[in-house]
Amino acid sequence: MLAGLFVNLPTVGQPLPTITPEEAGFSAERLHELEDFLEQSGSSSLMLVYDGKVFFDWGASHQKHLIHSIRKTLLNSLYGIYVEKGVIDTSATLAELGIDDIEPTLTEQEKQARIADLLKSRSGIYHPAAAVSQGMLRGMPEREAHQPGEHYYYNNWDFNTLGHILEMKTGESIYTLFKQHIADPIGMIHYEGAYTSIDLDNDDSPIPDADGFYQNEPSKSDYPAYHFRMSAHDLAKFGTLYLQEGRWDGKQIIPESWIEASTTAYSITNPRINIGYGMLWNVLIPNENRATKSFFHTGAGIHMLGVYPGSKLVMVHRVDTEGGHNFQQNSLYQIIDLVFAAQQK
Repeated sequence: MLAGLFVNLPTVGQPLPTITPEEAGFSAERLHELEDFLEQSGSSSLMLVYDGKVFFDWGASHQKHLIHSIRKTLLNSLYGIYVEKGVIDTSATLAELGIDDIEPTLTEQEKQARIADLLKSRSGIYHPAAAVSQGMLRGMPEREAHQPGEHYYYNNWDFNTLGHILEMKTGESIYTLFKQHIADPIGMIHYEGAYTSIDLDNDDSPIPDADGFYQNEPSKSDYPAYHFRMSAHDLAKFGTLYLQEGRWDGKQIIPESWIEASTTAYSITNPRINIGYGMLWNVLIPNENRATKSFFHTGAGIHMLGVYPGSKLVMVHRVDTEGGHNFQQNSLYQIIDLVFAAQQK
């Protein structure tokens, strides 16, 4: 793994422009009801952006918080760029890439998983991994229970190994790559690219205050989890980049074809309400209740980045999960309902 780095770099970029709720097609009165709910729910911030312009900005939207699993969407953007460059071939297998792990090492069957299978969380590799929750462990299949590509399981081994493959292929840290290819080109105003590394097996000291940190758990796996801290504002800019099909100020940052491919559902994760998983994005599949596709990712079940192209809307919800909070997961669903209830038909 690349050596850690901790530096303070200058803040760059400009804030997103603002418009009134009415200009975005929302009721200011109904949004006041949303504010009341946010206040009592324990949220840290909520930003709503219509067609690249902020019309609702509540709470500490410029404070950087850990984004948890939303980190997968950041990795998605970098894969799109390096797949187009020809640096990464998603059909390459782990065997071809020389990827293995600590004991119990990968089997020959597992090594046939392709990068594409890891991106879809369908690798069939159920090896211990860093940053795995108890909920994820409860649903983990037995080793070799499924062939690569055969079965969806939300799998931190896949996501962590994808980070390693990207760094192996580029020779750069994921945090440096994100600053170079995404944060700077779209003018994020808080993400500086400072990063460090922790070893949970040997050190229980507080996590350093950096924009990113590798979470190493060498007793479980060779591949660390890569965590990001980001403000609601910068996440809203990132979501707007996807809303604009990868374009920013007339420049194609992420290939449009990659965004379309990675926000196509390859697995159905909730058939009752038509939710699927694409490549590092959850997908709201069109049905009788929604005419267009949307996509999102949550973090710890309470952070959310949602992109709703049919409404030209980006939604970012944050909670201070590294501080004291009393936010409940069900409150996130209520917030989403209140947002769309405020949309004028």
